[in-house]
Amino acid sequence: MDAQRGLSSRRRLLLGLGAPLLLGAAGLGYVMWPEEEDAEKVRTDLAPLNRRFWTALGDVSDAHWLGYDIDESNNDRTIPSPDSRVRLVGVAHLKQGTANRIMRDPAHHFEVGSLAGLPAPLKPYIPSSAAWKQSTTYDKVALEEGLNVVPSGTFRFDGIRDLVYFDYVFLYT
Repeated sequence: MDAQRGLSSRRRLLLGLGAPLLLGAAGLGYVMWPEEEDAEKVRTDLAPLNRRFWTALGDVSDAHWLGYDIDESNNDRTIPSPDSRVRLVGVAHLKQGTANRIMRDPAHHFEVGSLAGLPAPLKPYIPSSAAWKQSTTYDKVALEEGLNVVPSGTFRFDGIRDLVYFDYVFLYT
């Protein structure tokens, strides 16, 4: 019986010390937990862009871009939609001569274009004197539909700086 009392006392002591420590650790974990990546954070990594756009553009460099699910609310913790729409928007440099080579293709008629809907975080990376050109036929054939991915959007090219501006939404079903 005395051994049982000793065991009970030890349990109470551990519970008395353990519960506050456990709660403290949980609170510290909550405070230190990294926040979800902000859709407004400008990214500079190249691998996702080169994987997605390589067939249309070749390798890109010096990129500034945003990528986010346009249907997802930053503060909501809900069940994700079975169909997500991911927007990739940004600007990148192409290999020398690539923009002009693309724009000279007789299959596509390029004309003067603008950057409608440019997100504010990207404005510092867009040259104000850029001469953007666009082609709806190029946009249609540049990104073919892949398995479970339906793209829509546009490319804009500046041949003087070998820049490409891209604004695409990919529907994953």
